[in-house]
Amino acid sequence: MNACTDVPDRLIDGSRPKRSDALLDELASLGINAPTTEHAPMFTVEDSKTLRVTPGGQGDIKNLFLRNQKGRMWLVSCHEDRNVDLKVLAKALGAGRFSFASETRLMQYLGVTPGAVSPLALVNDKTGAVQFMVDRALTQTEVIYLHPLINTRTTTMATSDLLAYCAAIAHQAKIITFEEGSVHCKLTEHDETDHA
Repeated sequence: MNACTDVPDRLIDGSRPKRSDALLDELASLGINAPTTEHAPMFTVEDSKTLRVTPGGQGDIKNLFLRNQKGRMWLVSCHEDRNVDLKVLAKALGAGRFSFASETRLMQYLGVTPGAVSPLALVNDKTGAVQFMVDRALTQTEVIYLHPLINTRTTTMATSDLLAYCAAIAHQAKIITFEEGSVHCKLTEHDETDHA
């Protein structure tokens, strides 16, 4: 069981999720520079701002783990201050209606607990059940800050390395363009040249 909850510490296939140290070792073995800072637990964007361990800027993100009524799932990564209208987003994705996925589902598919959600958790989605969506504005940033499977660490990565890593683990990013001054969004496939 997870130390903080009654949720079994297992993925949907019954295996154990990858842990932070193993992930960081894997990134290093791939030649990906991923310096990591230890800090107090962060559960929300507000915690992240209060306990800020990054310079603050466009690479600070929030992650929404969403599901629809049919059980399909999406991980949406966007700037921490992006106002996301879930009804509009669900319509743009043809998802029907969105709700936040449960803590149990979070562990079963991403292998993390609340507060530790990030695109790096897609390494635990061995069934390919979660679609990865990223805000186009994030793809234009040089670096991105994210939790490496635990909310007591923040890792700095080149955004291009993150997107390449996600593609390598069969979670190619789909890009959401949030139009300025509106809540409309449109989708395009990630292009390896489509970032800073």
